[in-house]
Amino acid sequence: MTPPNQLTILRIILTPVFLILFLSGSPALRAGSVLVFFAAAITDWYDGWVARKWGYQSRWGQFLDPLADKILTSSAFIAFLYTELVPAWMVWTIVIRDISITLLRSYMEFHNKPIVPTRGAKIKTFLQFILIYYILFLVGLEQFPGIVSHFGGVLNDLLNPTLVNIFMLVVTIATVWTGVAYLIDNAKNFVVSLGSTSRT
Repeated sequence: MTPPNQLTILRIILTPVFLILFLSGSPALRAGSVLVFFAAAITDWYDGWVARKWGYQSRWGQFLDPLADKILTSSAFIAFLYTELVPAWMVWTIVIRDISITLLRSYMEFHNKPIVPTRGAKIKTFLQFILIYYILFLVGLEQFPGIVSHFGGVLNDLLNPTLVNIFMLVVTIATVWTGVAYLIDNAKNFVVSLGSTSRT
């Protein structure tokens, strides 16, 4: 297994660790979960850099890397849902869209018709991570009594449900829009692949 794929597998392994720590209810463990998530996210940047620098390009890596991203981001949104930080319908809309498009990309890759990520999809992923970092950073700060005693009001304002829901709605709309764009842009290739499958 190539070094980039090893980093991608590490990201997948760190995801349940993040979930367990975040949902533990312990302030210390929850603060630690923020560090685990950031470490997992760094592997996303680093495995891509290693792959480009040393030429470790493979179909397996092209499939595994976006899958690991979806697992990580979906787990974060589900963790926020279970701690009542974000609305359920937005979370499940994002998760179902991301899983569906990932399965579609895997299917198309299998039939040698890879889907190239669009600029809009990259912006969507960027917005998802920015929102996740925003919430995680503030939740992490809430785990320290000294910070809460001095800046509790500011933290409450920044995590105000109305504000978070607005941010979440923007991300949800961007996620749905790019999913529809994926289907429209690749509808012809998808139909051709289904046709070739039915003839075999």
